[in-house]
Amino acid sequence: MASPLSCSIISPKFTHSFQNKAFFFTTRLHLSLTAFRCTTPASPIHATLPRIAAKNSASLELTKRPTAPSISLTHLESTVKQFQSLMAMIFIFIEIASPVPLYGLQDASISPAEAVLYSPETKTLPRTGELALRRAIPANTNMKTIQDSLEDISYLLRIPQRKPFGTMEGNVKKALKVATDEKASILANIPAELKEEGSVLYTSLIDGKGGLQKLLQYIKDKDPDKVSVCLASTLDTVAQLELLQAPGLSFLLPDQYLKYPRLTGRGIVEFTVEKVDGSAFSPEAAGEAKSTAKIQVVIDGYSTPLTAGNFAKLVVDGAYDGMKLTCANQAILVDSEVGKATGYNVPLEIKPSGQFEPLYRTTLSIQDGELPVLPLSVYGAVAMAHSDVSDEYSSPSQFFFYLYDKRNSGLGGLSFDEGQFSVFGYTTIGRDILLQIKTGDIIRSAKLVEGQDRLVLPPQEN
Repeated sequence: MASPLSCSIISPKFTHSFQNKAFFFTTRLHLSLTAFRCTTPASPIHATLPRIAAKNSASLELTKRPTAPSISLTHLESTVKQFQSLMAMIFIFIEIASPVPLYGLQDASISPAEAVLYSPETKTLPRTGELALRRAIPANTNMKTIQDSLEDISYLLRIPQRKPFGTMEGNVKKALKVATDEKASILANIPAELKEEGSVLYTSLIDGKGGLQKLLQYIKDKDPDKVSVCLASTLDTVAQLELLQAPGLSFLLPDQYLKYPRLTGRGIVEFTVEKVDGSAFSPEAAGEAKSTAKIQVVIDGYSTPLTAGNFAKLVVDGAYDGMKLTCANQAILVDSEVGKATGYNVPLEIKPSGQFEPLYRTTLSIQDGELPVLPLSVYGAVAMAHSDVSDEYSSPSQFFFYLYDKRNSGLGGLSFDEGQFSVFGYTTIGRDILLQIKTGDIIRSAKLVEGQDRLVLPPQEN
């Protein structure tokens, strides 16, 4: 079986290494604290008892008639203990305050690859699947300007108490100005056969029930609840317009990768999962408990055309129908024996934020500020496991749902595995079902319900 995750999720090597290092630093700090407690000068009555006991065990005469040398020795021991106490305190301070390993302890320090992530700039990293997918669309720059202005409002709404409605109003007015001034440019990027749909969406964006004008009114009314609902509707319309503007890939694939299946846009995969132990999934509001549940995943060919294409092909081939689910730490793993025979060992494929095309067979250096367009640090992210042969390739069939948990993340809330796997989609419907899945549950069926027209197969398979 391919190794699903390289670091914090199930890798024994990483777990062993991390536990050893955690034990080292915990033990070292414990010893330092012990030294500090043992060498702290005690009150006179507590200091006298051990001294008397020690002297009695050595010589009764010395206890009764201490000589000058013994008094000097006692004074020296006290001085040494105080010095040890001071050194222990200094040692603790340095360990806490300094990120640099002390001399002679370099072997026990945590290597950069396994350390808590080094404060990368993560403010703009998407924290939901919907946001990540929206930002991944290679759309018209005017639409991206509108999108950025509206997404800023999402952050402003999180401010407690007095919300900056004036700033929000400015953002919406900016978006409105771009939308009206650049109407021709926005619609020009939409293919002729989709122009009519694009015009309807454009009108909805400006004057619809969830459009910019209505959003502006709710902001002027200072109603944060209505602003939040309307903003979500407006951003959804923006995403739909952007998808019309991006009917295919915005870059050319290297020739050596044309032998792989590829997805030249978006697709939606619907999983029907089933409990086989007689239990049931929690019912939705006013619903009844059932042994089956639906999960929808949006797969993104704009950022990972090879990975998403291979996965879509496997789904169409029925490779995941009837497959058992395995729950690991922060992941739900799915493998397929059929997929191992028919799937492709696609190269690791990660598109860095701000780049025009994906990188292949290489991971991202998160410590250096490289962040992916499709981050793993999102609950419900879907990614391919690594190949058994090399981490430079993805498994031909094994994928996993990532159950992101901020409590088990590094600085900036990033997963320790960020930038190490080919993330190709996100769970958009049924996220609450993921936590209810147990080892042994099965995928009754997996269907590509949208995007089959964007799935391009290699020449020999057409």
